[in-house]
Amino acid sequence: MQIPAYLPVMFAAAMLWYSAPLVVAVSLVCAATRQEFMQPILSHAARFAVWIVVFMGLFMALISLLQWLA
Repeated sequence: MQIPAYLPVMFAAAMLWYSAPLVVAVSLVCAATRQEFMQPILSHAARFAVWIVVFMGLFMALISLLQWLA
């Protein structure tokens, strides 16, 4: 029995869903330690969440590039 080629990609995509609550929690906690009012907390948390997602994307692209070169 042969494993379909798309199956590992589906498992990797399913594992990425675990990062969504983690990004939300980390960005809210980080923002709440620096602000006291809700509006600045939410705006700082949104900016920090975008920063985390971009960093994760760049890191994933770097790992993919290194895997492709190997």
